[in-house]
Amino acid sequence: MKDDLKKPDILLVREKDGDELKAVKTDSDGKVKTAKPENGENPDLMKFDRNGNVLENFFENFMRQTKNPTRFEFFRVPLENLNAVVQKLQDALKNPDTPENKQFIDLHRVNPDDFMKKQAQEQTPEKNHAIDPNLVAWDKLENFGITRETLEKSGNFDKLLDYRKTDLLRIEFNLGDEMKYTDARFSLRKQEDGSFSPHAHLIRHKPELERPYFGVTFTNEDKINLLQTGNLGRIVEAEYQKGVKTPILLSLDRLTNELVAFRTDRLKVPETIKSIQLSDLQKKELAEGKEVRIENMIGKDGEPFNARVQFNADKRSFDFFFDNNKANLRVRPNQDNAPKDVPKTFRKKELTEAQRDSLREGKTVYVDGLTDSKGKPYRGYITLNKETAKNDFMFPKDYREALAAGKVIPDDRHKTQVAVNSDGKTNEATKDVKEPLGKGQTQPTEKQAEKQAEKQEEKQAKKKSKGVNM
Repeated sequence: MKDDLKKPDILLVREKDGDELKAVKTDSDGKVKTAKPENGENPDLMKFDRNGNVLENFFENFMRQTKNPTRFEFFRVPLENLNAVVQKLQDALKNPDTPENKQFIDLHRVNPDDFMKKQAQEQTPEKNHAIDPNLVAWDKLENFGITRETLEKSGNFDKLLDYRKTDLLRIEFNLGDEMKYTDARFSLRKQEDGSFSPHAHLIRHKPELERPYFGVTFTNEDKINLLQTGNLGRIVEAEYQKGVKTPILLSLDRLTNELVAFRTDRLKVPETIKSIQLSDLQKKELAEGKEVRIENMIGKDGEPFNARVQFNADKRSFDFFFDNNKANLRVRPNQDNAPKDVPKTFRKKELTEAQRDSLREGKTVYVDGLTDSKGKPYRGYITLNKETAKNDFMFPKDYREALAAGKVIPDDRHKTQVAVNSDGKTNEATKDVKEPLGKGQTQPTEKQAEKQAEKQEEKQAKKKSKGVNM
């Protein structure tokens, strides 16, 4: 085996639009030149063994000299039986799409980028990550159509190596003869041999809160907490192994609807948060997963603010929830006290303070009186997207489906108005009013009340007349 590694190879090149394979040869002036690969004894042919750095040096010179290096393809073939291998490779390139030919071509193909990246990595010191990238099974990610390069370009490479999940990534998988595509997040899991294997977190239709989580049954309060804040808010004991209880905190992955656990013995509550020294009681409650109100924290802009703080098991960091009353909102010079994460208008429609309060609480708010580009009125529901600080819109049909799936929290403040104006229902005060109700109207007007009274008198008179014998 060691002797095989020392046997020399020859580098071949051809233009992508061409047919002829040529051997790369060296020259005293350092220029890249070619020769026919007929004579393996030609001393000018560039020879290299499989342990040397000849290819790194060659491609460095080649990239520097060539104006358009991507128009060339490179292949390495053994000097031994050179002519036979070249002929077979030449024939395979005439019909490269057949599985047998493709396999043979890929066996001998050389990608210049591989050597340039290797050289760049040797020149650039590696970042200090929690996970050694050399221990990661990157080939398993490629089964989903994701490469290490795509992770680096998208900024997800560092997240993976720091025990965090990636953003949502488009993945592909083969179902028989058909390719399927979906979105998923990825994390790394340590294996028994010390290596790390990628784990896919697929999007779920809705959170699975009706079934126990490893022996943990959720109360109604638990379900509300998870849907509203994303955090359970208390320590629970999961039974991952029969008879073994593990204290954990639970949070909801908002992107995939997956429940994510974090062991309490691994949670390190800091001494300070946003320049505020925590008391022993605050640290204890944060460690238990509870919400803790902290005042006069200092933001990145240097301004003080108050918020409720809670650990998020999915993000592995602390969430900040801003209170609804104005005394607790972040104050900025020369600006009003309205929270900056809730827009005042939606598509030129001004929102009421009650609607904005509901949006701050994560509820889905009914809005009407909207007008499209053609002047046609329409209505629907909006929910605050905390990541973009904008309101997401859905039509009534989509809202009803989302409500049935548990993906939205209804707005109780406008329950009567929505029932009357949107769903066509009536309430006790307006059930006898036949005219269309006005916007937000839950009580009859004075004229409508008079008409209701007249109709009631007519009904009573008819009942009495039926009881008189003539």
